[in-house]
Amino acid sequence: MTARARKGGDRSRDAVTRGDDGAGRRATAKTCAILLCAGRGERLDANVPKAFVPLCGRPLFTWSYEALVRCDAVHGIVLVGPVRTLRELLAASGMSSAKLVATTEGGEQRQHSVARGLHVVPEEFTHVAIHDSARALVSPEVIARAVAEAIEHGAAIAAIPQADTLKQGTVGTITGTVARAGLWAAQTPQVFRRDWLERGHREAAEVATDDAALVEWLGHPVRLALGATLNFKITTPADLELAESWLAHRVAASAGAAVTASATPVASAASTSTSTAPAKAGKA
Repeated sequence: MTARARKGGDRSRDAVTRGDDGAGRRATAKTCAILLCAGRGERLDANVPKAFVPLCGRPLFTWSYEALVRCDAVHGIVLVGPVRTLRELLAASGMSSAKLVATTEGGEQRQHSVARGLHVVPEEFTHVAIHDSARALVSPEVIARAVAEAIEHGAAIAAIPQADTLKQGTVGTITGTVARAGLWAAQTPQVFRRDWLERGHREAAEVATDDAALVEWLGHPVRLALGATLNFKITTPADLELAESWLAHRVAASAGAAVTASATPVASAASTSTSTAPAKAGKA
């Protein structure tokens, strides 16, 4: 590639970050989420793929799908996994398909699944958010923060400060303690300029544990957007039980709030009736 071509390419990439089309016209950033649903879930001891494991009466993947649907910062969704089953379960769960722009089969490894999802993202989208469906309790707010950081700076991931003390060691023996200052636990969504992510996958020399590593290898800085403790990855039966308990608590709290709200006008009406009755009796 010539120096002139590289310079032109840099201008094109910079235009996405600035939010213009290179000619001074304002371009609208649009984010498409790739929801990964291809994991086998062997550690869950389930006889179905992890994304289809029941969670509070619904397939696990539908919880994070719903959060993406509810997030205004996400304009489209690509589902990656067993296509026919995903579509059937989505419809059976009563989920909206208004934002669903494509579905595709997963790959042998996570990185391959992301690449397949990226291949079917429509051209209109400037940014791509990768989310693991196993992080079923993600909130629209966590998603929106990561998207906002990526649109402003080019790349961002949801993450939380490391709270636990980390130890290095061999089996049974500690060989060192890792200072946790400045350490963050990576989560998803991980959001990137589309051209950065495409290039990262295209030029990957090895398999990365997440997409942020691919973009880091290109030399681009990746911002940290505050995630949430509840945005944990459901990997074991204990994780699934914890998610079930929290969702059940949320449903119960919502139901209680609804009952209280509906009872308030009745109580007010009764109070008003009681307070006016003596006055009427006095006039008589």
